Amino acid sequence: MNKSVKILLVEDDLNLGSLLKEFLEVKGYSTTHCLDGLNGLQTFKKNKYDLCILDVMMPKLDGFSLAGQIRKMNKDIPLIFLTAKSMQADKIEGLKIGADDYITKPFSTEELFLRLSRILKRSSAQRETASANENVEFKIGNYLFNYKNRMLKLNDKAKRLTSKESELLKLLCEHNNKLLERTTALNAIWKENTYFTSRSMDVYIAKLRSYLKEDSSIEIANVHGLGFKLIF
Repeated sequence: MNKSVKILLVEDDLNLGSLLKEFLEVKGYSTTHCLDGLNGLQTFKKNKYDLCILDVMMPKLDGFSLAGQIRKMNKDIPLIFLTAKSMQADKIEGLKIGADDYITKPFSTEELFLRLSRILKRSSAQRETASANENVEFKIGNYLFNYKNRMLKLNDKAKRLTSKESELLKLLCEHNNKLLERTTALNAIWKENTYFTSRSMDVYIAKLRSYLKEDSSIEIANVHGLGFKLIF
């Protein structure tokens, strides 16, 4: 099954990159290794991948900049950052870009494999859920949200959402004017409740608020320590 999964690995440390490529291929994943961010970007443009593993500190184009370029071409592809940095600001930057995970060096190959497997499983489940809910639409104040197309419209303006943004907004709509517990959303979308996924959800909530701000009657309220309410 893994043979159909293609991974782009961008790591400027030749020894580490070669080790990870060999390990992932032993696990059955087709893996392309690039030694700098610019080459990684050019390679991504030419091929189709299911997941990207990006080092942060790289020559020519750093991992965050590379991820930003990748997100312009594919809003949904899972991203894992590898870095020697452990500063909180760097993790928040990765979350804003839409990182699915953030692994600080040194780490074990088995840890990477477990996280990667979990992300791919979650991504597959989200696609299946989207397929099963093809015709779901929600009216949110003056907005119209089409879950199948991940499209949020206000009059003649349309915003295409990422898969996680769409999943989270759908949950909020289903709990309209009711509490959406943090644990419910985390387990439904991220399939786990950790510090990283919790902070990631906060970033996505902030994005949804910004998308809905043109209708002042809409509010995504924070219920301290419990979760969120979509009110309109």
